[in-house]
Amino acid sequence: MISSISGERNTGRLRPVSSSSLHETVAPDRQPAPSPDMARKLSPAEFNMAMVHFYRGEVQRSNTWRSRLDNTTYWAVITAGATLSFAFSSSNSPHFVIPINSLLVAVFLVMEARRYRYYEIWSSRVRVIETGYFAQMLAPESVPRDQEWASHLAADLLTPHFTISVWEALGRRLRRNYIYIFLLLALSWNLKVYLHPAPALNFDEFLQRATVGLVPGWIVFIVGFVFNATLFIFAVSTIRLREATGEVLPRHEFSLHPLQRVTSWTRAASSVPRATVRRAKRARQRLRGSSAKIDITQTPDRRIHVSETPDRVKK
Repeated sequence: MISSISGERNTGRLRPVSSSSLHETVAPDRQPAPSPDMARKLSPAEFNMAMVHFYRGEVQRSNTWRSRLDNTTYWAVITAGATLSFAFSSSNSPHFVIPINSLLVAVFLVMEARRYRYYEIWSSRVRVIETGYFAQMLAPESVPRDQEWASHLAADLLTPHFTISVWEALGRRLRRNYIYIFLLLALSWNLKVYLHPAPALNFDEFLQRATVGLVPGWIVFIVGFVFNATLFIFAVSTIRLREATGEVLPRHEFSLHPLQRVTSWTRAASSVPRATVRRAKRARQRLRGSSAKIDITQTPDRRIHVSETPDRVKK
């Protein structure tokens, strides 16, 4: 009797329930879990807030590196001023301290060029956000919609890289600040050798005074001339290097290449140095008549001048 009851109990016990059947039984109407792509999708308000904070962070980074650029320039100016004050304070002061200071200023130039490359990383990102995001918000009907700025910015965040070469950074900082310091030091050295202790009567006496230890004066003079001439030639030869997108230039063309390209007409326009106002004026004229790749001032049915606001647009 007991065995029969136990047999009936064994045959009547519940079946093991799988995890899938348990899920279907407890929550039959539950929706499937969202995919990772759907979970990462942001609302427009969240996207705008993220872009605003990201923009503020990149501006802060660029300002930090910009202040570091100013520091190296201050060092070069202070050391040059101190050296000239010492050299001209007495007729017995040696003149070779001025060439030594020129070498020190050259070291500051290399340091500033390196810092300028880092500054251009953050400055180029700020420029991309301004041209691709804020410009479309300020003038949505006049600026063609461009989706490449977001992909370019994402690629730069994943693989940061320098946007300009070492030669361009050296040439740009040399033309902006250091060429004048080197010119002042060169003129000061010639004036020091000529005046002290008394004005030289001829060029032979000038070369005799330029002697430094066992080095003849003519060798010192030739080395100084070659050094300054090399700096001048380098400053002129790097004018056409225009990859710095953080400068006051027209909107550049994005590409998948790590180094950003500027348009061909910008390279042609950079053959000689120009003031910022003149360069901006020519850029506006070129943008109104250029191709669609770099045109940000017109659409197929309307045109807007870059100096006008959206409420002044004439249809």
